[in-house]
Amino acid sequence: MLDFSKKNHATEFKSPIVGKALSLSKVPDEVFSSKMMGDGIAFEPSENRLYSPIDGEIVQIFPTLHAVGIKANNGLEILLHIGVDTVNLSGKGFESFVKVGDKVKAGQKLISFDINLIKEKAKSIITSLIITNSEKIDTIEYNFGVAAKDTTVLTVKVK
Repeated sequence: MLDFSKKNHATEFKSPIVGKALSLSKVPDEVFSSKMMGDGIAFEPSENRLYSPIDGEIVQIFPTLHAVGIKANNGLEILLHIGVDTVNLSGKGFESFVKVGDKVKAGQKLISFDINLIKEKAKSIITSLIITNSEKIDTIEYNFGVAAKDTTVLTVKVK
């Protein structure tokens, strides 16, 4: 008998950033680069917008607008974190287009940010997509390199 349950279904994550997809090891912050918070992928932005990588619900927006949490429809929990040490900007240079409780679709604009301000004032512009409940991942495939809004950057199978 064939098993059509969700657990064997691969979920594609679209790029939340237009730019370059990189290994998390390239993030100049050990919390992200060592995968302490979970597995994922990093980005070097070439544009100033953060998009939802997946369909889901906004479950958290940091008061400083530098990070957002999404619960995907398949149960995976995603943290999108713009730059490194951007919390120190106290929200300056960030604008949110969503609020907690909003349902979002892959490709929907979540936050805009001032790339030049972040480059000048923060440790790094490198942005992370972290699956914070990575223990639910069975397999994960990465697609590094040039990333557009509709580029699949991760393919994940849930246990």
